[in-house]
Amino acid sequence: MKAKKGFNLRDVCGEQIIVAEGKENIDFSNIISMNESSAYLWKAVQQEPAFTNEQLAQLLTEQYDIDFETALEDAKALSQQWIEAGIVEA
Repeated sequence: MKAKKGFNLRDVCGEQIIVAEGKENIDFSNIISMNESSAYLWKAVQQEPAFTNEQLAQLLTEQYDIDFETALEDAKALSQQWIEAGIVEA
């Protein structure tokens, strides 16, 4: 998977949201809110040319007190949400 260009994480009134940058991406009907862990992962994947669910799980285990199997299930669910939202390519 890889993060699509033009979608950036911004802090708006204390909430982490994904904002589509550029005139062609102006559409406020679908704001994507991120919790602390998903924002952490989004920042990490934007630096990579591609990523896997296993890499997301590894990042979670390094940042939080969570076992790899649980982290992998969470990573799979999150990446599916990102695909459905259109901010990553499978």
